[in-house]
Amino acid sequence: MSDASRTVAIVGGSGFAGGEFLRLALGHPRLDVVQVTSERHAGEPVALVHPNLRGVTRLRFEPLADLRPADVVVAALPHGELVGRIDDLLAKAGVLVDLSADFRLRDPEAYARWYGAQHARPELLPSFVYANPELDRAAPGGARLPGATRLAGAGCIATATVLALLPLVRGGLLARREVIVEAKVGSSAAGHAPTAAGHHPVRAGVVRTYQPVRHRHTAEVLQAFPGVEAHVTATAIERVRGVLVTVHAWLHDGSGEGDVRAALEEAYGDERFVRLVTARRGVHRVPDPRVLDGSNWCDLGFALDPDSGRLVVMSAIDNLVKGTAGHALQSLNVALGWDEDEGLGFPGLFP
Repeated sequence: MSDASRTVAIVGGSGFAGGEFLRLALGHPRLDVVQVTSERHAGEPVALVHPNLRGVTRLRFEPLADLRPADVVVAALPHGELVGRIDDLLAKAGVLVDLSADFRLRDPEAYARWYGAQHARPELLPSFVYANPELDRAAPGGARLPGATRLAGAGCIATATVLALLPLVRGGLLARREVIVEAKVGSSAAGHAPTAAGHHPVRAGVVRTYQPVRHRHTAEVLQAFPGVEAHVTATAIERVRGVLVTVHAWLHDGSGEGDVRAALEEAYGDERFVRLVTARRGVHRVPDPRVLDGSNWCDLGFALDPDSGRLVVMSAIDNLVKGTAGHALQSLNVALGWDEDEGLGFPGLFP
């Protein structure tokens, strides 16, 4: 393990994803945040946009044109923007971490199908390692997370879905290729910005389906599990943070709860950031994103209908941490040879 610290520059640090990575990096014992960029807020104190960082940092936003070299550059740009600046950022970074969707998919045809446009730099796609440590630290085709210098952060709904499905696929429990995925997401995952008062724009009591079919994160699930047909629906609910994914899958005849539990424990028994929710009494019997705010945990729970063989798996995460900045930092720790949980020890808030 390397004991040396690393300098970090965050590009696009005024948004949700960049601000969350900034918060985590400022608390990391081996990372030194030296620069944060924002075109809109150039010259302003970081804490003016991220008030939770008052007294934590004196950094000010700088324009991207003034980006200086750093050991690690984290790109938190809107989807589609990094690909046009990739050469400039690669020239500034020993390690590049992308929090957008620009380099998540290995297949340029899949990118065109799911994002509606040809990828501008398809030759670079194989050079990025998909940053989901629990899925595969040594990815197919020889790409490895340890030692990687180009990391593509996974999508939040994709992360929750993949973590729910991974034990079932690896354990050979699925009787059907088809799985149904329903995701309840907060406004920060649904693509909305908070208002000036800090509240998201979904009105009280309103549940709004914003992408009922062909959700783009489906592509990442299909990439992870080529033999699975996943159908993903996402619904925005009255929260800012959080994703709760409910997966409906069908198991082979004769499969029981013991088989499911064994598959989950086999997949995640040694994982630092996946917890199994198995309580059969009390009020906390199912995964709940509300207890995960600010944390890098994924909580998993399940229920099985023995008559039909239908299994329901619930997967809860904070979309801005385990779904975006947290698993990117977790992956960066692995890439740099550090302990995987460094800078990610916050357990979440309750109540």
